Amino acid sequence: MRDCVVLTGMVLRAAPSGEGDRRLVLLTRERGRITVFARGARRQGSPFLAACRPFAFGRFSLYEGRDAYNLQTAEVTAYFEEFSSDMEGACYGSYFLEVAEYFVRENLDGTELLTLVYQSLRALLKDAIPNELVRRVFELKALVLNGEYTEHPPLETGDSAAYTWEYVVTAPLNRLYTFTVTEEVLKEFGRCVDEALCRFLPRKFRSLEILKTMTGIP
Repeated sequence: MRDCVVLTGMVLRAAPSGEGDRRLVLLTRERGRITVFARGARRQGSPFLAACRPFAFGRFSLYEGRDAYNLQTAEVTAYFEEFSSDMEGACYGSYFLEVAEYFVRENLDGTELLTLVYQSLRALLKDAIPNELVRRVFELKALVLNGEYTEHPPLETGDSAAYTWEYVVTAPLNRLYTFTVTEEVLKEFGRCVDEALCRFLPRKFRSLEILKTMTGIP
């Protein structure tokens, strides 16, 4: 077993493993997607209980094995515990995590995607920004970061929707969620994002289907 490494990241997925362990998928700044085993994390009193939940963000001290990592300690700085009482927000957030897991690659820099996910989850907690706008901005910016997008909207739009598209494509990640739009513009912008997703992301996400069933969004 190699030396301990400390990585900054977020838990994208957690599943039982063995009798009392958990298998985690992390999006990390330094090494992209990694698999981590948390020994004894499902046992009562384990120090890993809180750190082994989706959305947990912080610094993870890990021992690197041949095919995966083993969790030594975790310093979680954000749990996004607000989602425990906000079912709709949790559904949107789960969708973001699933998309991030699809895009992120192993052993590649994950800084931008991690920042996008973190900022998008924070935006879901703001009442001033509609969740559906957060979703559309996240989807388009995820395509941009993956190199799969069109510089201009793929459908004919009015000026406001076209400007919204241009802003999301070019804005720095820390300025993505500083605006809102009318419901009409959001629908128009959303249709353009859907078209881009059909072209560049021909994949169905289970969490999105659940979200659509729950909220009735298109």
